[in-house]
Amino acid sequence: MSPQEDISTNDTLIGSLLESISEVIRSLEFLQSQTGSFLESACYFYRVSVVLMEIQTGESSITCPTDVVESLSKSIDAAKYLLEMSQESSSGPEPTTDLISIEAGFQGVVKQIGVTLQSIPEAIIDEEEYIGVVVQTLSNEMQNANVGDGSKNEILQYVQQKISERQTNELVSEEQIETDLYPSDPDLSYASYLSESQADIPSQSTYASSSQTKYAIQSESQSQILEIPSQSTAVSSSQRKYETQSESQSQIPDIPSQNTDVSSSQRKYETLCVSQSQMSEIPDIPSQSTYVSSIQREYGTQSESQSQTSEIQDISSQSTNVSSRQRKYGTLSESLSMLPQVTQFMEPPYQAFICPLTKEIMEDPVTTETGVTCERQAVTEWFDKFGDSDEISCPVTGQKLSTGLSPNLVLKTIIGEWKVRNEAARIKVAHAALSLGGSESMVIDALRDLQMTCEGKEYNKVKVREAGIIQLLDRYLTYRSKDVRYELLQLLKTLADEDTDEGKEMIVNTMTMSCVIKFLGSSHQTVRHAALALLLELSKSQHACKKIGNATGAILMLVTSKYNEESDAFASETADQILRNLEKFPQNIKQMAENGLLEPLLIHLAEGSEETQVMMAAYLVEIDIGHEKKTHVAEKACPALIKLVQSENIEARRAAFKALAHISLYHPNKQILVEVGIIKIMVEEIFTKRMFSDVMNYRNEAATILANILESGVEHETFEVNTTGHTLGSDYFVYNIIQMLKNSSPDDLNIDLIRILLSLSKSPRAMATIVSVIKETDASFAMIELINNPHEELGVGALKLLIALTPFIGHTISERLCKTRGQPENLIQCPAEANQITERHAVSAKLLAKLPHQNLTLNLALVNESIVSEILHAIHLIQRSGTRTSRYATDFLEGLVGILVRFTTTLYEPQMMYLAKNHDLTSVFADLLMKTSSDEVQRLSATGLENLSSTTMTLSRPPQVRNTKFMGSLSMPRSFSLRSSKKKQVETCAIHRGVCSAKATFCLVEANAVTKLLSCLQSDKAEVVESALSAICTLLDDKVDVEKSLNMLSGMNAVELIINAVKEHKKESLLQKAFWMIDKFLIRGGQRYAFGISQDRMLSGMLVSAFHRGDGNTRQMAENILRRLDKMPSFSVYMTEKNDMSNPVGP
Repeated sequence: MSPQEDISTNDTLIGSLLESISEVIRSLEFLQSQTGSFLESACYFYRVSVVLMEIQTGESSITCPTDVVESLSKSIDAAKYLLEMSQESSSGPEPTTDLISIEAGFQGVVKQIGVTLQSIPEAIIDEEEYIGVVVQTLSNEMQNANVGDGSKNEILQYVQQKISERQTNELVSEEQIETDLYPSDPDLSYASYLSESQADIPSQSTYASSSQTKYAIQSESQSQILEIPSQSTAVSSSQRKYETQSESQSQIPDIPSQNTDVSSSQRKYETLCVSQSQMSEIPDIPSQSTYVSSIQREYGTQSESQSQTSEIQDISSQSTNVSSRQRKYGTLSESLSMLPQVTQFMEPPYQAFICPLTKEIMEDPVTTETGVTCERQAVTEWFDKFGDSDEISCPVTGQKLSTGLSPNLVLKTIIGEWKVRNEAARIKVAHAALSLGGSESMVIDALRDLQMTCEGKEYNKVKVREAGIIQLLDRYLTYRSKDVRYELLQLLKTLADEDTDEGKEMIVNTMTMSCVIKFLGSSHQTVRHAALALLLELSKSQHACKKIGNATGAILMLVTSKYNEESDAFASETADQILRNLEKFPQNIKQMAENGLLEPLLIHLAEGSEETQVMMAAYLVEIDIGHEKKTHVAEKACPALIKLVQSENIEARRAAFKALAHISLYHPNKQILVEVGIIKIMVEEIFTKRMFSDVMNYRNEAATILANILESGVEHETFEVNTTGHTLGSDYFVYNIIQMLKNSSPDDLNIDLIRILLSLSKSPRAMATIVSVIKETDASFAMIELINNPHEELGVGALKLLIALTPFIGHTISERLCKTRGQPENLIQCPAEANQITERHAVSAKLLAKLPHQNLTLNLALVNESIVSEILHAIHLIQRSGTRTSRYATDFLEGLVGILVRFTTTLYEPQMMYLAKNHDLTSVFADLLMKTSSDEVQRLSATGLENLSSTTMTLSRPPQVRNTKFMGSLSMPRSFSLRSSKKKQVETCAIHRGVCSAKATFCLVEANAVTKLLSCLQSDKAEVVESALSAICTLLDDKVDVEKSLNMLSGMNAVELIINAVKEHKKESLLQKAFWMIDKFLIRGGQRYAFGISQDRMLSGMLVSAFHRGDGNTRQMAENILRRLDKMPSFSVYMTEKNDMSNPVGP
C-alpha cells in the first residue's frame, strides 16, 4: 500500500472514530442536562477529538497506528454501551443500573483512553512537537481522572464482556433534516447566486473553500431538501466526512468530473471543513478567507461553484465589500469553527436576507414596485443618483419605477428572528470555547464574537449573563497575553454598557476587581485604556462604585492616573470621570482624600446636604492630611464647619467641633481660624451655653479648639471675646476660667482650661492677671489638688501651671503643698529603669526644684534618708543608662539635681548639714559637672558647689596640738613607749588653713572640683559660666589664703579662661564676677599678671565699653582694672585706698 493510500485509510478510520465520539458527547450533554452529571467525561471525550483532528490535519503527514485507533474505538464502543444502559435505566419501570455505577464505568473508559494515548509511539509525532506535548498531557490527566466516586469500576468489565458477545455492528441511523420555516428555491440558492455573481472576478476564486463546493453539490443532488439546514440540523463534520468517503453510506450522488482532479490531501481537508461550510453560505466574506488551510493554498484548490458561469447580472463592485454585520451573523472564526457540534448551533443566512445592492443582511427591508426587496438606505441612495425622478430604474431588473417603497415587515421580522437564533448559537459556541480554555486564538475569537453579538443587544447581554459566561471570564483576568486581556476588558465593557445596573452589578460581584485594577498599571497602553473604559462604565452604578472603591489600591491607581496628564491625557481624563462617578459612595471620597485628592471631600463639605456635610466633617478627622495641604483644607473647610457649629443639629455640631479641633492642631492655621471668628464662638460655647442641656453642650471641644489656637502663639490680648470688649487676657476671661477649674469640671475640660492658662501665662500682663485672680479666689489649693488626679495629662498640666506660677507665689505653693495629704514626698517617684521615666516624673521633680530653695518648711518635709538615697540612685541610673533612656530622662535628672541643690541653701539647719555630709554632696556635684550633657545640670551642680564651698571656712579647723609636757614627765622604758618613732603629721589645706576634706568640710580643692569648674568656663551657655565663676570666687574670699588661691588658679591657666569667658559672653552679672576676679589677680599678683592682661587688646576694649555702658558696679570694676593697667590716670594712693574702703565691691 502506498503512503498516500495509507494516509487515506488512516483518515477514514479517524473520521469514523470522530463521528462516534461526537455521538457520545451529544448523549453525555443530554444526560448532563437531565441528571447534572457526566460533564467531566464529556470534556475528556471532546479533548480526545481535538487531539485526533490535530493529528489528522497537521502540516506533517502523521499516521496514527491502526492498533491505537482500534483500541480507541473499543473504548468508545464501551462508552456507547454505557449510554444505552443509562437510557434503559431511565426508561424502564425499574432501574437496572444506577447512574453512579454508569458514571464509574465512564471513569474506567476515560482511564483506558489515557493509557491508549500514551501508547502512541514518539517517533510518529516527532515532527509535530506540540502534538506530542498535548497527547502526553491529556494522557496523564485521563489516567489520573476521578469521574464519579470511582467505587464501581467492575461495571466496565461487564460492559466489555457484553460488547464482545455482539456479532454484528449497529449502523448509525440517518438523521432527519427538519424543513425550514422560510424555504427558498434550491436551484437559486444564495450560495450559487453569489458564486455566479463573482464569476467575473478572478481574484475572488482563490478565497472559496472546498467545503462550499461540497455544499453546492449537495444542494444540487438533494432537490427535495431545503437550501439552508435549520438550527436543528445535527450532522457533525466528522459524520459528513465519513459519508463522503464511504460509498455505501453516502446519500449524495457521484461528484462531478471536476472533482476528480482534487488531490487526496485536498479531500482530507475538505471533509474536515464541512462544518465550516454549513455555518455560512456567504462566500465573499473576507474573514472566510482565513478558513482556507495552508494545504488548500498549497494545492491551489478552487470550488466548483466558482468554476461555473454566472447567470445573474453583477450588480456593482460593492459585492467585494462585506460589512461587519455579515461577519457578525454569518460566520465564525477558524478556531471556533473547529469546535465539535458547531454545525448544530449555527444557521447560515438565507438568500432573501441579502440586499442585492449592499450584499449585506438587511436591517430595514423595503420592496419596490418591481417586487425587488432592498435595504431602505441603500435603495434611497440609489434613487438619489438620478437627477430626474422619471429616469429612476430598478437596480436589479432595470425597469422604470417610482420612489414609492413598501416596508417588508414579514421579512424584517424573520430576519430578526434568525438573528436571535444565530446570536444565541454564537453565545453557546463561545461558552464552549471559554469553558474548555483552548488556545489563545480560540479564546480571543470567542471574546470578540461575544462582543459583536452583545453590542447594542440588551437581550443578548441577558443571555450571556444567564449562560454563566461572566463567571467563566473571571479566570481569564490572570491570562498573561495582553491581547486576551484587552479583548476581555472590551467584552466586559460591552456587557456593562446598558440602561439598567443589573449587568454592572453582576460583573463587579463576579469578577475579581483587584485584577482589573492591576491592569491600570499595565505597560501596554491599550490594556490600560480598556481597563479605564470598563471602570468608567461600571462606575455609573452606585453598587459598582462601592465595589470598585473597596478593591485594593483602586482609588490610589485612579488618582495617580488623574495626575499623570502629561504622559497619558486619555487615562487622566477617564480616571477623572471615574473618580467623579465614585463620589456617589461617601467612603470613596474618604479614600480619595487619603490618597491625596482632597477636592471632592471639600466640595461635598461646602455644597452637599447636611447629612453629607456631617460625613465629610467626620472624614476630616479620620484622614491623615499632609502638612503642605492642611492650610488649604482649613481655608476651604472652616466656613462650612462654622455654619455646622451654629446649627441645631446635634450630630452636625459634634462632627464640626471635632473637625475644627483637628484643624486647629496645625498651628499655621491659626490666622484662618481667627478670621472666620472662631474665638468668640468658642468662648461663648464655654461660658454662655453651659447652662443648657448637656446634649447640646460642647464646652470640652470648644475649650480644646481655643487652647490649640492660643498655643499657636496668637496675640490674644487684641481679640475680643464678647460684645462688651473683654479680651482673652482680661479679668473677665481669666476669672471664668479659674472658677471653672475650682468647680471640679470634667477632667477633659480641666485639661484644656489649664492649657489656656499656660498659654496666657507667656504674656507678662496676662500672667499678672492670673496671679491676681488666684490670690483673690484662693485657687491655689484647687490647683494643688489637681496634681493628685490619676488622669496623667491633667496631673501633668496642673504641675506645669504651678511651675509657671512659682516665681510669683512660690512660697504660698510650698506652704500649701506641705499641708496637702501625701505631699510633697509623693512627687518624688523614681522608676526602676531609665526608659520608664514619664513626663509626670519629670515635671514633679522640676516643681520641687523650682520652688523657692530657701523655704525651710518644704526642705524639712523633703529631708528623709530614703528620699535622698532614692534621688541619688535615680541619678546614677540615668548616667549609667546612656542613650537607653526615656525622652523625659534629662528633665527628670535636672529636677533631681535641683532638689539636691535646694538642700545646700539651708545648711544652717543641722539636718541639712548632716544630709550633705553623709551623702558627700560635694563629690556628687563635682562628678555631675563632667558626666552630663545637660547645661542645666552643670549650672545646678556649680551652684551646689558654691553653696557648699561657702561653708568650708566655717567647717575647716586647724589641727589640734597635744600637751607634750605631761607626757614627758612620765618616765617609761624606751621599749614601752606608746609613741611612734616618727611623728604623724596631719595635712592641712593651704587655702583654708585647716584640716579639709570633700565630705566633711566640702572643700573644692580636696574634691578636685576646681579643674572641673574651670572647664565649665568654656561652655557656650552664660548661665553655666556664671555659676562656675561664682563657685570659683569662693576660693578668693578674704577669709581664705588668697595668695595661695591665686597661685593655684594661675597654675591652672585660670586667668586666660576668665578673659575668654568675658570675650564670649556679655551678660552683666557674669561680667561683674569676671572683672572682680581679674581685679583680684591684679591687686594681689601685681606685675606678674598685669603685663599679660594688658597685652590683650580685646579685653581692653571690653573694659572701655563696660566703663561707658555698664551699670554702676560693672563700671566701677572696669575703671579699677583700667587704672591698674595704666589705661587711665592714677589718683593718689590715699584716694585709691579710700575709694576701695568706701566702695567695697564683691562678686
